[in-house]
Amino acid sequence: MYGRLIAAAGLLLIAGAAGATNGYFLEGYGTNTKAQAGVGIALPLDALTIATNPAGLTQIDDAVTGGLEIFRPRRSSTLVQDGQSEEFDGNDTQTFYLPEIGFSRHFNERLAGGIALYGNGGLDTNYGSNPFARFGAQGPAGVDLEQAFLSPALAFKINESNSLGAALNIAYQRFESKGIGLFANFSDAPANVSNRGHDDSTGVGVRLGWLGQVGDYVTLGATWQSKTHMGRFEKYSGLFADAGSFDIPETYGLGVAIKPNKDWSIGLDWQRILYSQVSAVGNPINVLFSGVALGASDGPGFGWQNISVIKLGGSYAFNEAVTLRAGWSKSQQPVPASQTFFNILAPGVIETHLTAGANWKLANRNSIGVAWVHAFNHTVNGSGSIPPAFGGGEANISLVEDSLALSFTHGLK
Repeated sequence: MYGRLIAAAGLLLIAGAAGATNGYFLEGYGTNTKAQAGVGIALPLDALTIATNPAGLTQIDDAVTGGLEIFRPRRSSTLVQDGQSEEFDGNDTQTFYLPEIGFSRHFNERLAGGIALYGNGGLDTNYGSNPFARFGAQGPAGVDLEQAFLSPALAFKINESNSLGAALNIAYQRFESKGIGLFANFSDAPANVSNRGHDDSTGVGVRLGWLGQVGDYVTLGATWQSKTHMGRFEKYSGLFADAGSFDIPETYGLGVAIKPNKDWSIGLDWQRILYSQVSAVGNPINVLFSGVALGASDGPGFGWQNISVIKLGGSYAFNEAVTLRAGWSKSQQPVPASQTFFNILAPGVIETHLTAGANWKLANRNSIGVAWVHAFNHTVNGSGSIPPAFGGGEANISLVEDSLALSFTHGLK
């Protein structure tokens, strides 16, 4: 029953949805936070603070918030071999829809709780013309990775200046690959590499947070999310290291917010994502050609590096009803130039975001929010990326993204 409930919640949230911004983690959670480039560690805005810093529950109003992000990535790759180049379009699936829901309530002056259902992010490529066809692959190629969290949380105000929060992250994910059957020749389980349909898994982790007021104008915050240990993708035990293991990485971050007056606020967040601690994500593909098979213990992966993300955002109360928001963020590159060949399937190479949005207060404690997010086009050119076993040369991968998020909030008192 436990697994079925998690799966039902996950499917409700992520069916048809996938997003990739900072690697495969979303830029931010909640429409108002997205409009500020994801800044929220020390600047909680609504119940989706659970996904960023659960300690923020002590600082927000009791409310129910629902949102929908319409996400449109454009991904492509180029293979360069023997002086010839060929470009491939991975956009046979173009538009994705990512809902999120949050609820928050104060039980007394010190204790608050809430629950959030949200997508963690994901990766999707769909190549009608298979980039690996020249190496023997058949049919369309691509991957579909989607992740969701159902997170109940509590926060406690330990004194007038400091709050602590904790959330239980009940995670659901699903995955599919297609058109990469040629890699079965390099696998411990060749029947479980490609074209097996969707497989899913569940797991549990935690998120902890702290929020502290310093003087009249400054707030500090810190947050940590544990590595979420997930069940194996058994249908893809021949693709991912450790017989199909695909955990969700540990993350942590620090934030500062300044509110010089009632109209202005500005925040700065630093986030660290530890992709390399997950073998299927962080191990380099190169070990495949030194005798370590796909699916083996500590086997080959996508070669992603740990990254840091800087986010800067703020808001201005234009009048009593309208608040304007904007932000900018910069991420380190998770995909090394030597690892682009396998990452034709997962080109999570975005580095820079620009965001804008607004929030309108309506009657009866209601409000609506809107956010636009643009992730600037970025290309990682391969360097020694196509292995000699495949003829050598380079694989170049590119990604650009736009999204529009909308939300509705109803205040409970």
